[in-house]
Amino acid sequence: MSAATAPAPAPAPARARGSKEKVWLVAWLFLLPSFLGFAIFTVGPVIAAAVISLLDWNLFSPPTFVWFENFGRLTGDPTFWASLRNTAIFTFTSVPLSILVSLLLALLLNRGVRWITGFRSLLLLPYATITVAVSFVWMWLYIPTDGLVNRVLGLVGIDGPAWLVSDVWAMPALVFMSVWKSFGFAMVILLAGMQGIPETLYEAARVDGASAWQRFRSITLPMLSPAMFFVVVTSIIGSFQVFDQALIMTNGGPGTSTTTLVMYIYRTGFENYNQGYAAAQSLVLFAFIALITAAQFLTQRRLVHYDQ
Repeated sequence: MSAATAPAPAPAPARARGSKEKVWLVAWLFLLPSFLGFAIFTVGPVIAAAVISLLDWNLFSPPTFVWFENFGRLTGDPTFWASLRNTAIFTFTSVPLSILVSLLLALLLNRGVRWITGFRSLLLLPYATITVAVSFVWMWLYIPTDGLVNRVLGLVGIDGPAWLVSDVWAMPALVFMSVWKSFGFAMVILLAGMQGIPETLYEAARVDGASAWQRFRSITLPMLSPAMFFVVVTSIIGSFQVFDQALIMTNGGPGTSTTTLVMYIYRTGFENYNQGYAAAQSLVLFAFIALITAAQFLTQRRLVHYDQ
């Protein structure tokens, strides 16, 4: 029989088509709450901020359109640039330190330590604790005269600084506290990634005479790269939004040495009641986070290995 006279394929039964449509309907019903939440609490506020950034509005009098004047003010605002610099310094010091500590602890717990569940829960406890409470505890630890940090330094002959009132040491103090607060989350993610690596890869490497460092470099790191990528992306996004600990521990001082961008946005919008200018600053922060995240995803193919 020629191709021209070949019979057409039989149409799918109506019951099969109806069953497939029902599956899609159920799937969309399950996804609908997440889509609604994303639209209401993420997309909606971003659109609202974009509109408000074009206004001169103090919450009490009617708003007036000033178009892009708020963005023009940013270029000559030294406090804005100082807060952006402080946020970048905080992010690119706290995130690598936190991931390094998390990776070392995950390697230790992955070696079959006794009571691993208890250790894992104990190390995760700082992350689960409210940031406000942790900030107050660390304020006491950083007291220059009687704080535990300076007492420990005094035992080894080091005269500890006045941490939170020093324009040199205030930012490192926030970084140390934030690393202690956040490493537990990354540790659990990396530990789960390590436990998913097939043991046969390590056994084959041992048979070939690979050292511990070679196994770590050639097996653990490549196989762990998806989890590492997730941790890096989420940690950078969270660090760019640092606010609580800086507000409580230093209130942005001394001077503007620990004023972060989110803190400056808060003060502009809710202390100085300049909603339009605060919205413009928030859009700049959004753009920085989006650009850095996009750059990370662009390098994903070269750095992240999903094949096992």
